This record gives sequence, structure tokens and C-alpha cells, in this order.
Amino acid sequence: MTAAGAAPDAGRVETARRTAVGSFVLAAALLMAAVALIVVAVRGSGATNGMDERVRAVASGLRCPVCQNLSVADSPSQLAQEMRSTIARELREGRSPDQIRSEFVDAYGEWILLSPPRHGIDLIAWVAPGLMLVLGLAAAAIAVRRWTMGARTSGGPSAGVAARTPRGDPVGGDPGADTALVRDALARFQDDRE
Repeated sequence: MTAAGAAPDAGRVETARRTAVGSFVLAAALLMAAVALIVVAVRGSGATNGMDERVRAVASGLRCPVCQNLSVADSPSQLAQEMRSTIARELREGRSPDQIRSEFVDAYGEWILLSPPRHGIDLIAWVAPGLMLVLGLAAAAIAVRRWTMGARTSGGPSAGVAARTPRGDPVGGDPGADTALVRDALARFQDDRE
């Protein structure tokens, strides 16, 4: 092999080596990022057992009676601050979040809950979106199946039977044949009128 022939091969080898090293570095960086995300997802970003976190978890499920579209956790009203204090006090006393929610429901009614209960007539609010999704997917599947079946049968009236014109010509292939059919029909119509 000549020196001129070796130079292009050496350039290709060097390029391939650089590409391989770059790919390896990129793969290692992506792997480290994925591991970091998994650690944060499993461990969490901070202490989740703090009292403020627990109060916020309960208060975020309750509606502020003053603001009405905000949770007790997000509302700046004086009543919401008092409710958060009550939640914190009861959590320190050892009550569970469900017991605390039940006390607020007893005092204000089920209206105080931001999400509707999952029983009785309120169950419709939980079931309806999923049911609508399933019905929409079923309708889409039926429509796609009809479109694909129509394409397979090439517009014929039924599978396996070719459509024919009154003259015996196959329907649907040649646009010129369609024009001829229209002319023939018009001519027969004019003859019938005369």
C-alpha cells in the first residue's frame, strides 16, 4: 500500500475514534443524569416528614371558605391561616389527616373538600372522563377500520363483487369512463323527454 493510500485510511480511523469517544462521553453523561434523576425521585428533594409539609398536604385538599377557588394551603385569608393552625395543632396531638378532614367535613359539609368524594352521585365526576376517553377511542377505532376497509374493497358495494355500469364496464377506475357515463345518462334523459 502506498503512503498516499494510507493517509485517507488514517484520517477515517481518527474520525471514527473521535466519534466513538464523543459517543461514549455523551452516553456516560446521560447515564449520570438518569441516575441523579432516579435518586431525587426516590429520595425526594428534602425532608418530607416535616410538620409544614404535613400541614400543607392536609390543607391542600380543603377549600377555603372565604376564597372558594383556592385551597386552605394557598389562600392568604385570615380564616385559612386559622384553619392551617388548627390542622397543625391536631397533627401534633396525633390525629390522622383523614380524621382532620372528617372534622372539617362535619363542620362545613362535603363542599369543603376540593375533590369530590368517590361515592354516590359524585362518583360520576370520577368515572365520566375515563368513560368518555374509552368511547372516543372506540369511535376513532371504528372510523379508522371503516376507512381502511373501504380502501381495501376499492369502493365496491360488497367485498368480492365488482361494481359495474349499466353497459357492463367496471366502476371507479378511469375518470374518462365516468365522464362517458354521465354523457350517456344525459343523452338518455334528453331522449326520454322528447
